[in-house]
Amino acid sequence: MTRPAPALAGIRVVDLTTVIFGPSATQVLADYGADVIKVEAPGGDSTRQTGPTAETGMASLFLGSNRNKRSVVLDLKRAEAREALNALIATADIFIHNVRPQKLAGLGLDPDTVRANHPRLIYIGLHGFGEDGPYGGLPAYDDIIQSLSGAADLGRRQTGVPRYMPTIVADKVAGQMAAHAALAALFQRERTGKGQFIEVPMFEVMVQFLMIEHLNARQIVSPTDDGPHGPEAMGYARTLAEWRKPYATRDGFVCLMPYNDRDWRAFFAAVGREDLSGDPRFANIADRTRNIAELYRLLETIIAQDSTAHWLELGERLGIACAAVNSLADLETDPHLSAVGMFGMLPASTDWSMRYVRSPIRMTGSSVDPHLPPRLGEHTREVLAAIGLATDLIDLLANSRNESQ
Repeated sequence: MTRPAPALAGIRVVDLTTVIFGPSATQVLADYGADVIKVEAPGGDSTRQTGPTAETGMASLFLGSNRNKRSVVLDLKRAEAREALNALIATADIFIHNVRPQKLAGLGLDPDTVRANHPRLIYIGLHGFGEDGPYGGLPAYDDIIQSLSGAADLGRRQTGVPRYMPTIVADKVAGQMAAHAALAALFQRERTGKGQFIEVPMFEVMVQFLMIEHLNARQIVSPTDDGPHGPEAMGYARTLAEWRKPYATRDGFVCLMPYNDRDWRAFFAAVGREDLSGDPRFANIADRTRNIAELYRLLETIIAQDSTAHWLELGERLGIACAAVNSLADLETDPHLSAVGMFGMLPASTDWSMRYVRSPIRMTGSSVDPHLPPRLGEHTREVLAAIGLATDLIDLLANSRNESQ
């Protein structure tokens, strides 16, 4: 049986991004089959040195977001390297960067200049903040964006102390937004024949992401004023409740989540608390939402009375969503993840292999084999020769990389 071609076969992405925001976006495109050429400075993406490693330049954080790419090293301080990059961009469908916009003009890589030369190009600028606002051009990292966007304040609302989510959530969410913006632009270009400039600002992305549920009552504006005010106006009460958490059982923890009216009635009956089914605070979803903190507090006291196994069996029997609390270490042996082949292995050398987490998306009409993230500059000569650069220029660029290391 002939395997289907990759969904993005023939699409080339010139990727001038580092750390996680940009690389996570371009890995999505690479997993769909795009030819993603990662352009790196002579020292390489900083994530090549971040985390445990069995080989210099192939640290864990880099491995997690650079699968299926090729690496070209160009020292853009040199005119001949900028010439090579421009020649590479001329062959691309997408150019994506996370360089601060102020630096781009000096390199001749500002959107107006690049798009004037390549009108079919989709040019994607990954920014910390939208360029039209007063924060435009300021440095932005995940912690900064979590602080500004309200993410850290959600921790305060739930626990009393502002906290960062223990994941680089702003980078990864913004990376996903960048990837689907790129796909939308590719689709539009199929219809119009024209490329475009796309700005993906991390701050604005996180605000939109969080406000889906947390704008809450502030979404409702009357003709006479600008809507509800006060501390309860914003913030989705269920997710902010102090007692929304895995519940301690007699021997561990469990997630048990009655959700609709049927679930709660069945649960109250099973635990001998039929009185709560008639409690007006919990009669329907609107009432439960208004009193969710008290409901979850009651749930916590009930769950503490029996074992984890008991509650898992009860949830399954009653058709109520329930789950064990996996540790990170449990995921590789989780029976569902094992059955769907979520974790794979790629040989890197005789000394080590890379365990990876595959793209969760499966497409019946597209097939892409996973490949190890590239070593620094692994494909410099191959890529530059293929776009027609002279051998002496390629040699000069390769030598300049060696000189700078």
